[in-house]
Amino acid sequence: METLFVGQNQYFLPRVESTNTYATGLLRNVNIPEGTIVYTDHQTQGRGQRGNSWIAEPASNITASIILNPLFLGLKKTFCISKIAALAVHDVLTENLTHGQFDIKIKWPNDILVNTRKIAGILIENQVQTGRLAHSVIGIGLNVNQTEFGDVPATSFKSLLGVNCDRKLVLSQLCKHLEKWYLRLKKGAFTEIDQAYFQALYGYKQSLSFRDEAGLVFDAVLQNVTEEGLLVLVLDNHVVKHYDIKEITLLR
Repeated sequence: METLFVGQNQYFLPRVESTNTYATGLLRNVNIPEGTIVYTDHQTQGRGQRGNSWIAEPASNITASIILNPLFLGLKKTFCISKIAALAVHDVLTENLTHGQFDIKIKWPNDILVNTRKIAGILIENQVQTGRLAHSVIGIGLNVNQTEFGDVPATSFKSLLGVNCDRKLVLSQLCKHLEKWYLRLKKGAFTEIDQAYFQALYGYKQSLSFRDEAGLVFDAVLQNVTEEGLLVLVLDNHVVKHYDIKEITLLR
């Protein structure tokens, strides 16, 4: 593992309900080193955003959770953890997929798309203590060698490249890139992180279709994402509105 601390301490579980749940339990009961990773071959009750499930074929993909302790980060900047996690996955993909042949994008808040099909999802669970961000558990599901996804518009390394990929190598790359972005965050490189995030953000400054919590479908320009992770949209009547993850769904 070519890292200073991310991935140096590992828990491999052949089968577990949820790596995020297991990692959170470790934080309650054990003095866990920062950068500890929990990963499994078979996650039976994986969780995604908005309470959705994350289903992965056993022994085919990466299902992992990484523990970070971003005590240096103000509570208003917690979405930076989402940004660096998404950028880490984005960098893994750009390291393995031919530049120009594949369109790799971050879909707000932190799904990762290749050629508009989902290849990875991220679920971050933060723990706040005495007004500070004590721990972040970053759950990442990355499709590697699975090729059948039913009716879900998803893809994987194998679907894109036509060959099986070394999951341990991909996991090592993920740890390397996450540590890189985390150390930049620790140094206060917010501008660099924002520039990279918005450059990779799907539909940035473009008109897209959305559905609100009432079921109304509408078009709007994706103008910005705030420090708190709110989506800033400009509607057809030039009204600017802010939405959180529970209030709106990006359709296309």
